[in-house]
Amino acid sequence: MKSFIPVITSLLLSYQFVSAQSPTKEPVLKTPSLPVSSRVDSIITPRPRTSPVALAQYKSTNMYIRVVYGQPLKRGREVFGVLQPFGQVWRTGANEATEITFTKDVKFGGKPLRAGTYTLFTIPDAEKWTIILNGELGQWGAFSYDPSKNTLTVDAKADIIKETYEAFTIKFDETKAGADLSLLWDKTKVTIPITFEK
Repeated sequence: MKSFIPVITSLLLSYQFVSAQSPTKEPVLKTPSLPVSSRVDSIITPRPRTSPVALAQYKSTNMYIRVVYGQPLKRGREVFGVLQPFGQVWRTGANEATEITFTKDVKFGGKPLRAGTYTLFTIPDAEKWTIILNGELGQWGAFSYDPSKNTLTVDAKADIIKETYEAFTIKFDETKAGADLSLLWDKTKVTIPITFEK
């Protein structure tokens, strides 16, 4: 019996030595055969937007209004009636639909409006625009526009101005009763009065 112990021990040691010498095969994962630069560039370098995100703000002691919108450029094109057809719902900018936030209740175009955030759609026409505040947020363009979600609609006069706005611009001008919200692009200006308690 004692003579078997050294034999068994030497067999075990030989097996461990042979096992250690033969490498185990790991599963090989195959990756697409793209150049390294292609894979890295697609992660590191996002494509810049043709129409940048812009911000218009009105601030006072008791009121804050913010508009976030995509800012398209004219680039030699005829804008209203051609690029943006008359009578069709527009996102009022580019990319995501424009959103407007009010920190307090206001009168927007003469109609009462509760504080909150709304999507700002418009329907341009030659002489007047329909301004729409819609309750469905986070929309891309006006493709999913749902008129049943409208909170408020008002009409506003479309004025032709001397100055040409290359970039679509939204701005505020303070008034005695509150502020005017102006939409400007090419030679068109549309103004909506906003009134509130100061």
